[in-house]
Parts: sequence; structure tokens; C-alpha cells
Amino acid sequence: MQEKGQFRPLLGPVLTGGARRRLMDRMEASDADADAVARFRQGDEGAFRILVERHGRAVFRLAYRMTGNEQDAEDVVQEAFLRAYRNLGRFEERARFASWLHRIAANCAYDVLRGRARRDEHDERRAADEKEEDPMADVASGDPTPDRLVFSGEVRRKVGVAMARMSAVEKSAFALRHFEGFSIDEIGRALDLDASATKHSIFRAVRKVRDVLGGDPTLRPTA
Repeated sequence: MQEKGQFRPLLGPVLTGGARRRLMDRMEASDADADAVARFRQGDEGAFRILVERHGRAVFRLAYRMTGNEQDAEDVVQEAFLRAYRNLGRFEERARFASWLHRIAANCAYDVLRGRARRDEHDERRAADEKEEDPMADVASGDPTPDRLVFSGEVRRKVGVAMARMSAVEKSAFALRHFEGFSIDEIGRALDLDASATKHSIFRAVRKVRDVLGGDPTLRPTA
């Protein structure tokens, strides 16, 4: 049976330049992760710290894109690594640790978004009850939403507006697909959805983005 390293010389005829370098970097990172996981399972607690240092920024970036809030993103990072620590014994070695960790983080961020949606619904009901008592209730606030603050530039600002109109599952699926490059299967596992529900969530999310962008044909609601 050939080792992973023996396949690397074969990459030359297929991949060149930056693509080859990125693939090799990913393979090397995956090997290093597998080594750290193995050491942790053998009782080396310091090996998990290595995984935190290696993946912490990427997990925070994912959490921030999904929640649009720095404090929520930090909470997601902590919860994601805590869950990973508790479940690393059940991690399947044939899988990539980074993908496994990102699915955990996505699930944590999704929990945050669902909790936020419940709070927003409660606030809306309370605001409706108070509307008759407040003559300024219909005046829109000029403050930007948390999601809008994630983006810079006109297009990104509009994408932020669209994301603020998405449901928790739509926002999660959109962020994972278009920011993190997750496959349909990976998104489904992260959000506990079947393939059909995952595709529909992405479709609805992208349609909302296109509506805000004025039907920009460069952003299609593809699965």
C-alpha cells in the first residue's frame, strides 16, 4: 500500500503553480492534524493546544461570517473547540480534521442564529404590543445591523442586507456554501438537513441576495 507522500510526485502533470502548492499544503496540514489527533488520543493534552492554535483563526472567521457579531463568534469558537475536545475520541481518522471541526463550528453558529431568531421574534411581538403607545415606532433606525457590519464596499453591504433578511438556516447554508466552499453533503451534515432541504436553503438565500443586488446574473442560486 502506497503512503500519501508517494503520490505527490504524480501531481506535477495534473496541477501546476498555485493550485499544486495549495493542494500540497492542504495534504501536509492534514498529515500534521492527524499526528496531533493521534498524540492527543495517546494522552498528550498539549497536542490539542496545537490544533487550537492551527485552526482557531479559521474557525473564528467562519463564526463571524455566520453570526456577524464578534462576541457571538468568540463564543462559537470556544463552544466548537470544547465539543471537539469532548468528541475527539469518536473522530474518524479517514476524515479531515479541519472539515470535521468546521462542521462543529457551523452547528454551533447555527444554534446562535436560531437563538437570536427566537429573541427577535419575541422582541417583534413586544414591539407590536407597544406600537400604539409609541408614535415613533414606525421610524426606521439608522443604525447598521450586525450582519451589515461584516461587509465593506457597496456590494458587500448589500449582501449584508440580504443576509439580515435570511432565516437562520438560510444564512448558515449560504455562508458555508459561498464563503467556506462546503459541499452540499457537508452543509447537510453540519445543519442536520437532507440534500433537498440543503439545496432549497441555499437557493432561497441566493435569491434574496440577487433581489438586493438587482438580479445580478454573476451570482446564481446554484447548489
